[in-house]
Amino acid sequence: MIPLKDEIKSYTKPVITYIILGINIFVYVYEFSLGTYKENFIYQFGTIPYDLFNPAGINSYLTIFSSMFIHANFIHILGNMLFLWVFADNVEDRLGHIKFIIFYLICGIAAVFLHSITTPNSKIPMVGASGAISGIMGAYVVFFPRARILSIIPLGFFFRIAYLPSPFFIGIWFLYQFLLGLVSISIKGGGVAYFAHIGGFIAGFLFALPFKKSNRKDYDIF
Repeated sequence: MIPLKDEIKSYTKPVITYIILGINIFVYVYEFSLGTYKENFIYQFGTIPYDLFNPAGINSYLTIFSSMFIHANFIHILGNMLFLWVFADNVEDRLGHIKFIIFYLICGIAAVFLHSITTPNSKIPMVGASGAISGIMGAYVVFFPRARILSIIPLGFFFRIAYLPSPFFIGIWFLYQFLLGLVSISIKGGGVAYFAHIGGFIAGFLFALPFKKSNRKDYDIF
């Protein structure tokens, strides 16, 4: 399923979401400009699980943050930025700008570490914003359980566009990540870091729980 938009109106402008989106796009354009040197860039600034447990210096840990803004290809960044665009503004609105920055980084860190724990000897770099964005989805389902997501639903060779309840959309998404994560344990080599998605989601869900109750009116549907 592909999300197109939600129906929640934000009370504030999601400036941090815009900044994160802009940084990711800028970094990807820079990567693209590197041509054949792009792979070296990914290995230098992506997080390598083996290096976290066998650090050569502080740079091994700094890649936890840099890896959140690097993407492997156009489809990778397109999918991540779409999910960020749909879900992040309302979570930022609920948490506030400063808390949202902290929240985003915590989810990204949790994603890196769960992936690394499940692949401690891997020397393949992990890159992408999807771990942190998974955390946003975890928080979204806590804050907005009655929201609906306009989604593209694949039905064999056909597609349908319909509104789905956020718990259903996000629940199906999480189940998909969990099942493929279990399958990926026995597979060596590069691919999708499903446990990063799981780690980010769980961190976001737990982070959001203390902020679920708010003096603000619940939310407007439009």
